[in-house]
Amino acid sequence: MRKITYSQAFVEGLDYCMRKLPNFSLVGNEVMGLGPHRVHLEKIWKKYPQRVNFPPTSEAAFSALAAGAAMSGEHVFCHLGAASFSFLSMTSIANEAATAYYASGGKIKVPVVFHMLHGLRIGGGTQHSMSPQSMYWNVPGLQIALPASARDAKGLVATAGLSDNPTVMFTHDLLIGMEGEVPQKDYEIPFGQADIKRAGRDVTLVATSYMVQVALQAAQMLAAEGIDVEVLDPRTLVPFDRKTLIASVAKTGRLVVADETHLSCGVASEISAIVAEEAFHHLKAPILRVARPDVPTPFSRPLEEFITPTADKIAAAVRRVMRS
Repeated sequence: MRKITYSQAFVEGLDYCMRKLPNFSLVGNEVMGLGPHRVHLEKIWKKYPQRVNFPPTSEAAFSALAAGAAMSGEHVFCHLGAASFSFLSMTSIANEAATAYYASGGKIKVPVVFHMLHGLRIGGGTQHSMSPQSMYWNVPGLQIALPASARDAKGLVATAGLSDNPTVMFTHDLLIGMEGEVPQKDYEIPFGQADIKRAGRDVTLVATSYMVQVALQAAQMLAAEGIDVEVLDPRTLVPFDRKTLIASVAKTGRLVVADETHLSCGVASEISAIVAEEAFHHLKAPILRVARPDVPTPFSRPLEEFITPTADKIAAAVRRVMRS
């Protein structure tokens, strides 16, 4: 099977939406950031020049434009740049897009995708390194997707773009140039369908976005020690695939959750709570979390490395639950 980058696969997903829906359009700045991978979007610009809109940078303005257009019957993909700046769009995302269907008694649909780049990206500092997906998980009415590979990016973008529901999609900056096997054909990946990235029998290791790649590195390290780790990628937080998670924990009896959101009230906390409430009787050891500490992101590289969840830190947590 051919190998392409995450950014190429992402753009193929967008192209599929453009072909499928004549009323699908793009709003916002560079979808794959300001690096070399921005060139892949030129395919969309040239093919659909009337449906690509890059207004002056104002996250509050073009998120409002996107939400309003979606309420008026358009399907809109809105790129907001770094996730840190999505806070400027919170009124449009949380107060309007997320609530319109409920507040209108089901009369108003809001088919919009708010896309943002997140995560520790080597020197991004405080304002370009946030991972606020757990904040958006606290806004009922939003779908949340986090592709962890090129293959998932293409399929999840297609599903999000064709959906009638508002979606927040996160891309980790370090995934953009990563290559993976991606089918040539068009396809959609259903939301709420977790993926076992690596089957195992000893420990369930749950991770999202780029942390999936780090978790797979940790699993490979541990395999050399005779520890068989199952790596589970939820792919979407809303809807969340509880069934696959519980089945995995029932098989292994142990759970470690690795995530780049902060330790307090983060994604790892919520996933841990789900298992504690619904699968406690399956556990052979305490649940452990590997997450970002509750501090702003330092620009200093050594300090940034100190707060980053790494394969070594994940492996240490897995060894700890194996000893329990």
